[in-house]
Amino acid sequence: MQYKHLRFGQGFRTVFAVRDVQAAEMVIAPGEAEGGPDNRHRGADQWLYVVSGTGVATIEGEQQKLRAGSLLVIEHGERHEIRNTGRGFLKTLNFYYPPAYDQDEEPLAAGKG
Repeated sequence: MQYKHLRFGQGFRTVFAVRDVQAAEMVIAPGEAEGGPDNRHRGADQWLYVVSGTGVATIEGEQQKLRAGSLLVIEHGERHEIRNTGRGFLKTLNFYYPPAYDQDEEPLAAGKG
């Protein structure tokens, strides 16, 4: 068993990985974004759940509004950006299958999870 109480401090932090799945928390300040036109996970699908806040996800040029309770799957290889469009922090819980980041939160090469 692994346990972690999530505090959702600002930024991106991996929480832990078990076998083929990795969890991470992400907090984006108002007007800020994570990712961009070249951001993609070559070997991992990303499941993004919005805990609180509002924003917009741009995946392969298509926009999807986000709000508390939204669940979004970004498939491996899809270029994406998550932008906070609200007045408060945008807090998300993310799961990667297989893991997308190493212990230093650097992206893993495809198939290295």
